[in-house]
Amino acid sequence: MRKGLLIVVSGPAGSGKGTVIGRLLKDPAFAYSVSVTTRAPRPGEMNGVNYWFVTREEYDKMKAQGELLESAEYCGNGYGTPRRQAEEVLASGRNLILEIEVAGAMQIKRTYPEAVLIMLLPPSFAEQEKRLRGRGTETDEVIRRRLDRAREEIGFMPHYDYVVYNPDGGEDDCVADLRAIVRAEQCARRRQPEAEKNYFETGN
Repeated sequence: MRKGLLIVVSGPAGSGKGTVIGRLLKDPAFAYSVSVTTRAPRPGEMNGVNYWFVTREEYDKMKAQGELLESAEYCGNGYGTPRRQAEEVLASGRNLILEIEVAGAMQIKRTYPEAVLIMLLPPSFAEQEKRLRGRGTETDEVIRRRLDRAREEIGFMPHYDYVVYNPDGGEDDCVADLRAIVRAEQCARRRQPEAEKNYFETGN
């Protein structure tokens, strides 16, 4: 059985990550990595669906024992990707999607170099600002911080394998681009080190 791909999707606020990933997850060939967090559940959130909710002690123990592929602190809470669940999904042949920010992506790149890193972007910085303001749910100060953060995130682009743009109304093309990347990576020579050997031995 071919091992699944570990796919990291990052992108600034307003890039449409949630929508695009949601479309991919309708295909049973893809699975989503549920992160652990030390923050308290919000109304309507379910353990094992939105997050795995753990105590700070449990989280620190997981980190110390190498049970997290990546981890990060945000607003005083810990977040991370459970290693065991990720490896089980990949071993089953399904492709695992991690929606994480750039610092976590760099950790994945170091600990799991065969991962595929994809940066998802709005068509332009100006369009990103337009999308954020169009939401009408955040203050100017919050939007400014998100835009400043986007400038920092773009600085990590050279470390990513692919850049995919998500224009307004272009979700179909964006999802198709992501599927094409996955298909190409599955056929990559570096992922088939035994190709020559298997070619001659298969069927004998």
